[in-house]
Amino acid sequence: MAVKSTELSKRKKKHKARRVALASLTGAGIALIGVYVGFSIYYNNHYFPHTTIGDIPCGNQTANYVESQNIDNASDYLLTLYDRKGTKFHLAGMDFSYSYDATGEEASILSHQNNFLWPVEIFRKHTYELDRSFTYDSDKFQKLIDALDIFQKDYIEEPQNAYIDITDNDYKVVDEVEGNSPIKENVTKEITTAINEQKTKLTLSDNCYQKPKITANDKTITDLKSQIEAYTAATIHYTIDGADENLDSSRILQMLDISKDGKVSINDDKVTAFVQHLASTYNTYGDVRNFKTSKGDTVKIGGGDYGWTINKAKEKEEILKDLKNGKPVEREPVYEQTAIQSGTDDIGDTYIELDYTNQHMWFYKNGKTLVSTDVVTGDISKGHGTPTGVYYILYKTTDYTLTGQGYASHVDYWLPFIQIGVGIHDSSWRGSYGGGIFTYDGSHGCVNTPRSAVQKIYNNIESTYPVVVHW
Repeated sequence: MAVKSTELSKRKKKHKARRVALASLTGAGIALIGVYVGFSIYYNNHYFPHTTIGDIPCGNQTANYVESQNIDNASDYLLTLYDRKGTKFHLAGMDFSYSYDATGEEASILSHQNNFLWPVEIFRKHTYELDRSFTYDSDKFQKLIDALDIFQKDYIEEPQNAYIDITDNDYKVVDEVEGNSPIKENVTKEITTAINEQKTKLTLSDNCYQKPKITANDKTITDLKSQIEAYTAATIHYTIDGADENLDSSRILQMLDISKDGKVSINDDKVTAFVQHLASTYNTYGDVRNFKTSKGDTVKIGGGDYGWTINKAKEKEEILKDLKNGKPVEREPVYEQTAIQSGTDDIGDTYIELDYTNQHMWFYKNGKTLVSTDVVTGDISKGHGTPTGVYYILYKTTDYTLTGQGYASHVDYWLPFIQIGVGIHDSSWRGSYGGGIFTYDGSHGCVNTPRSAVQKIYNNIESTYPVVVHW
């Protein structure tokens, strides 16, 4: 009996322990359920932790909190505006009655929150954007925009197109200037978008400004450069003895004009001026020359029709043609009249020298004296003095009759050098030459010369050979 009583006692103790354990477990379970339900109820009205709506952190906050924050932010709203110059402007919400128009979107976000999943969701990040709506006084807003300095005339710098600047020796592309001339419609649109999104900073985009029509990388500039380079490639080297004359790229650049529609053309007046430069520099026709006489004196001789003369009209045509061809050329200027020798020293060492004072004539060919003879020139007592200057042999002929008022004289050799009929010829009617004969029994203006001397000159001379006549 004692054994049975002991076993019964043990059984009772085990049964009691089970009931206590079960009661504990049941209590814990009920407590957990209570916690779960409690948080589920809590997150039915509160956002999960780590929640951000717009730029408002709102974990464990209510929809009313977020709404009030939006309202407060709108009342203190300030937009800082930066333009292209980096200038800062401010637009305060209170100045145009800026306010938040609550639409219940905050509560809507909360209502879509699955609060029963809070044990998982409280560890996640939740980010939402509100389709917020703001109201403001549009008239006040527009007046504030209109008053911004960016629209004031004194503040605006107009855009400038890129262009080509031709300098003294070269050309360069000058970059476009963007300027800050605003497009009011686009500025207003960007500011309106910013305030609707309650942004606090806004830098106006390039779309808010007028743009240059031509940039440095524009095809217009590329085409202009190609046209300029084509012209400047057409250099001209002039072959003139004793001179180094060039129409080089720097000179050509100065002759170019660039039109507003992007065309390069040659300035006619500048080409004319260059041709005149050639003529003024290299024409020797009628120049006063320093001439060393056969007697050893140096005299100044001016006048006459000998020398180089550039045909300005034809030279201009040739330059224009060369420039359009776009290739370097080497050539003489286009002459209307030439001399026996190129350059400014155009008499050279083949010429006739006639000394009126000494009534003597020399003929030099390639520096050698072929003829040295006395002559008789125009009768100065009758006003028939022979003109001075530097002339050239117009032509040569034989068996010629000289005619004039009251005379007709046959000559075997005739070498005229002045257009009015003055020349060198033989004079069979004379028995002597030189001395002072010309002062009382001179010619009608021609140079009377012994036949043998004229014959030798005739046989060794050509037209265009110079004739230097001096006292």
